Amino acid sequence: MMAGSAKRISAILLCVLFLLFQGVALADKATITNMIVSNTRDDLLFYASVQQAFNDKMIEAIENGVPATFTFQIDVSQLRNMWFDKEIADLTVAHTIKLDKIKEEYIVTRSWEDREPVVFKSFEAARAHMTNISGMRLCKMDKLEKGAKYKIAVKAELDKLTLPFHLRYVLFFVAFWDVETDWHKLYFTY
Repeated sequence: MMAGSAKRISAILLCVLFLLFQGVALADKATITNMIVSNTRDDLLFYASVQQAFNDKMIEAIENGVPATFTFQIDVSQLRNMWFDKEIADLTVAHTIKLDKIKEEYIVTRSWEDREPVVFKSFEAARAHMTNISGMRLCKMDKLEKGAKYKIAVKAELDKLTLPFHLRYVLFFVAFWDVETDWHKLYFTY
């Protein structure tokens, strides 16, 4: 009788711990927010940001010189009734942050920008630049039809950590490097 009650208590404790850790994991889930579409005379422009992108272990890794790269998958499609959607653009862009430990500077590179990497003295400023897409050209306006409905779908994922050869067996590091958002969608009519 005593062994049965100990098993029940152990099972209940395991369930409670599972639910607590699941809640913590969900609370820190990265999400894409502030999605905005705009245009110039020639180009369709996109703005968005990623919230909850960095956890403490990732920040610690970056502070120790490990670079981090976010890859954004962005799909633009024209919505059509009773037919498959028409793909307008399918883009993959990357944002990379790394610390130059000698100069104590954070270097952020965004693959879609035609300029040199941007250098920051503070991690907070570098993180803000790293997690934002601002004014990225998605496609030429002549690819869009007046009065048609469109969808922009976006997903961000932190590239899997590639450790130097001598650190590849440090498994606890990899568990904190698994950041991915769900697909987020923005609908608009041109």
